[in-house]
Amino acid sequence: MAVVREADWSGIGWDDWKNLRLIRARLDAGADPDAEVFFHGRPLHLAAERGSPKVVAELAARVDDVDAEHEGRTALWTAVFANRPDNARVLAGAGADPWRPMMNGWSPGRLSLAIPAPDLFGDPTGRPGLSDAEVAAVAEAARLIAALGDLDDDGLSIACVAGISAAEAVRRLEAVPVDSAEVEELFEDDIFENFDENLQIVGVTDVPGGCVVTQPWGYMSSTPGATERLSEGTVCYAMYANPKSGNQGSVTRDGEIVEWDTHPGGGRPSPDDPAEEIFNSYLFRGRAIAYCCAGAGLRLPDADAVERPGMWVRLPERDYWS
Repeated sequence: MAVVREADWSGIGWDDWKNLRLIRARLDAGADPDAEVFFHGRPLHLAAERGSPKVVAELAARVDDVDAEHEGRTALWTAVFANRPDNARVLAGAGADPWRPMMNGWSPGRLSLAIPAPDLFGDPTGRPGLSDAEVAAVAEAARLIAALGDLDDDGLSIACVAGISAAEAVRRLEAVPVDSAEVEELFEDDIFENFDENLQIVGVTDVPGGCVVTQPWGYMSSTPGATERLSEGTVCYAMYANPKSGNQGSVTRDGEIVEWDTHPGGGRPSPDDPAEEIFNSYLFRGRAIAYCCAGAGLRLPDADAVERPGMWVRLPERDYWS
């Protein structure tokens, strides 16, 4: 029986972009190297993010334009954003321009100055570099990520509030203290046995720059009814690590939700996003809690505020969604 050779990109999964033999066979059968592969982008973009250098080189040799853009970014930009310096070097060697303007001022070359290998594209002298504030942000991001470590955030919600104390947060939420022994019993027993009642309990902690409100077992800290009260006169970055659908984030300023259903630490920046947002999306890629802390300007020294809150309080019964 003759082997059917697909002439398109159907059935190609994430890991398949590492398979040179498979990708080359598709190309030889007539698959278009310049095609848009659903909403994910062009083949070269996908390989730059997920594939091997050999596959990237194969595709780069066959495309019409190695610097073709998808949603405002080239394959080289995608490789840098995904922390794939191996693929970025291959693309640069194939003629991709590291300093091509894109993504609201963040060319691949300028973005690469924030990675552990800032000389990825040679001497950047004379090119747009990082400001003093951006250099400081890179250092703080590294410190914060290290301080928080590898948190198990599945099912957790957090609200990071700038410029107010834990006591003020408790006042705004109209909460009352809960004995820590009672909370310890919840962890020892089945916390989901009386889930609706336990949802009213959250932890609150003072941290440098403001405070953190967290709930290890549910979404309450990130609800509009909580973040709108907490953000009066300030800003609150919140998220719920939904075990079913991933991280669901929001930004609330002065009692009004200004961003909803975001993907902190995991979103794909848009060229229309503010330059600072594009930069932070890169610095905290895959680090949702650190992203929220940094967004609110919180400088946590460790993970205690998330894992071991300073106090536990019970929220009043009310509608926290409308």
